[in-house]
Amino acid sequence: MEAPITEIFCSVQGEGPYVGNRQAFLRFAGCNLNCSYCDTDMRISEACKYEKETGSGVFQYIRNPLDPVKVAKLVEPFMNVHSLSLTGGEPLLYADFITELDVGLPLYLESNMTLPDMAMKVKDCVSFVSGDVKLTSEFRGEAFELHVERTIETFKVLRKTKNRDCFCKIVMTKDIDTTEVLNVIGSIRNFISCIVLQPVTQHDLRPDARSLLELQNELLGDIDTLIIPQTHRIWGCL
Repeated sequence: MEAPITEIFCSVQGEGPYVGNRQAFLRFAGCNLNCSYCDTDMRISEACKYEKETGSGVFQYIRNPLDPVKVAKLVEPFMNVHSLSLTGGEPLLYADFITELDVGLPLYLESNMTLPDMAMKVKDCVSFVSGDVKLTSEFRGEAFELHVERTIETFKVLRKTKNRDCFCKIVMTKDIDTTEVLNVIGSIRNFISCIVLQPVTQHDLRPDARSLLELQNELLGDIDTLIIPQTHRIWGCL
């Protein structure tokens, strides 16, 4: 089993309730969605960028695709890490690859939560789930109703348990419909530990502070809700 990997490096988690934790990162190429604000290059390239010395900005280039054994060897030098972040792109496109990973670290899945069948394959492999909710203003593709159904089902499959944390992250833009947010959260609230409202990094797309705070206040009556931007963008790390 092989998969196209864009990057392997060590840094800190820049988003969500685990922000600041040191992590190894495995970035998969390819995604099944096309979100309006996405700033990640998800094209499949001939080589994976590998930063062995953390923070050096010096990369080796390793031919794609990679197998799980090769990935484990590349991750092994990274010390004192909280977990291995599976990010992308969309990692669940490579669920079979994930089930074969043996890196000696908890797996931290960052997913758009739209592939419930693939989620079933990895549910017993991952210890942390950072699940996005994509709303009408940022979603492009097939019927939105079906998209929401798949999102709810994926959260149900990867729900929080005594062995797995699962939280919801919503990238907030100026066009977000707060009623839509409340409706979706109402459908998944029993599957998650908290909600993270993440104001989009691009200044011209950001919501105003007042509307964001009002939404947080409304949600806090029902579930723990945090406002956390992309902190790694602030100080310029990978």
